[in-house]
Amino acid sequence: MITIDNVKKDYLDGDIVVHALRGVSMDILPGEFLSIAGPSGSGKTTLLNLIGCIDNIDGGEISIDGEALAGRGRKELVEIRRHKIGFVFQSFNLIPVLSAFENVAIVLEMLELPRAEIREKTLSLLHEVGLKGLEDRRPAQLSGGQQQRVAVARALVKDPLIVLADEPTANLDSGTGEALLKLMKRINQDRGTTFIFSTHDPMVMDYAGRLCRLHDGEIESDEKRSA
Repeated sequence: MITIDNVKKDYLDGDIVVHALRGVSMDILPGEFLSIAGPSGSGKTTLLNLIGCIDNIDGGEISIDGEALAGRGRKELVEIRRHKIGFVFQSFNLIPVLSAFENVAIVLEMLELPRAEIREKTLSLLHEVGLKGLEDRRPAQLSGGQQQRVAVARALVKDPLIVLADEPTANLDSGTGEALLKLMKRINQDRGTTFIFSTHDPMVMDYAGRLCRLHDGEIESDEKRSA
């Protein structure tokens, strides 16, 4: 599903060039539950941003479902991201003035789906992630764990091939974080959705079916795990 071939990414920090990724190569198969781990500055979030079509590749190539990303314009990357990739962020990134239902439905409204289909799919996902009865609550009326479940529903509602989760447990206590991981693992198994995490949380690593460790922009280890 995802081929990453000798990918490089540099950033400027003042006058200093920071080599965020130094020739990373790996293949990610459909249905994997993969954690990309490493300390701050290891390149894990940079790699997620490149897979997610948020940033441009400086060298090498990433292909998603047969579509190469290098050299594509912003509009093309937006279209790939819109149809194939869902995101879960550590800060939830919900729209505070919208209800849980509206935060999820807005994704389908942007795809211009029929109103009845939007309602049906949105309610179904909110119920699947354990938020039945909370559809009309705004983010401030929900706990952190509930807000992150809204974010998971939002990521999944368009049936993406891939869900990218950047430190999804960082703002949650351990019990709530584990409940969220169990939810995403179940969805991964039931739907076959590919999940890719960036994390430094040992619990997320423990749940991973595959753990790839980055250090200074290079792959340090890559192993299959029992989760």
